[in-house]
Amino acid sequence: MRDFGKSRAKAVKDIIERLPVRQRAGMPRFKKKDLAGPSLNYTKRGFRFKDGRLQLAGGIVVTVVWSRDLPGEPSSVRVYRDSLGHWYASFVVLARSEPLPDTCRVIGIDWGVKETATTTSSTCDLPHAEHGRKAAAKLARYQRMMARRKPQRGQAVSNGYRQAKRQAAKLHKKVARQRQDTGRKWAKAVVRDHDALAVEDFKPRFLAKSTMARKAADAAIGATKKALVEMGRKHGRDVRLVHPAHTTMDCAQCGARAKHALPLGERTYTCTACGAESPRDKNSARVMLSRAGLAPAGADRVRPDCPPDGRAA
Repeated sequence: MRDFGKSRAKAVKDIIERLPVRQRAGMPRFKKKDLAGPSLNYTKRGFRFKDGRLQLAGGIVVTVVWSRDLPGEPSSVRVYRDSLGHWYASFVVLARSEPLPDTCRVIGIDWGVKETATTTSSTCDLPHAEHGRKAAAKLARYQRMMARRKPQRGQAVSNGYRQAKRQAAKLHKKVARQRQDTGRKWAKAVVRDHDALAVEDFKPRFLAKSTMARKAADAAIGATKKALVEMGRKHGRDVRLVHPAHTTMDCAQCGARAKHALPLGERTYTCTACGAESPRDKNSARVMLSRAGLAPAGADRVRPDCPPDGRAA
């Protein structure tokens, strides 16, 4: 009920403030019982730890396999079950900053489908891992098994149908974890090597209605962007979100804007004002830097607040 109240209050506030549809939160909807896994939320007075086990309100004692030690005192816990039937306990703990040493380097990041992330540094580009495409054949096999074994209306579900459904859910879980692992490892490397990040504030929701829906979903742009922002804030980096409007039309060298948007098939940007040519995504990544105010100050690409040997990416 608390979650429902928060989400409804947020949606009503966005409507009153007349935010655009793509920015405001939608009204909360009820989930069907057979489509939503069970979850239980407990506040600080509803749980405690004793002898390494988790005790919940109502006399429920749970043995927890700890993935890591809690960094502090938790304020709440959410106990939930995933699609495989595994139970998890997610604790809310005050986050602690872990600053990293300064590198005097900056980087601009542009999101895409051909490459998940294109940066101003060629060594930090994130190629499309295609985890979903590699697992597509095996997933299609399990889904065909489910279709063959699907019971008629009024009939009991067979063990074969349950087994095929579990195999499909297990493969979906594996692909999701692969995408998350790839995004977090890349985000860690980028944050470790750069002090400031100019990140395109890209919302890939509209791609779900386009012909690139499957490939965009496999790229996991939203999850990778979230991991990058969280990693940057955790380690005390300067993360600046840049509005994505007209980033493919602006020139990173002179700032001139093209009269027409580039079609997706055209991968080279040519400025009509200064004649500069560069790959389309690389130009957009440099535009992120200039819009965020992180563009190098001189010809030697040195930031003013860095020592002479520090170079911008």
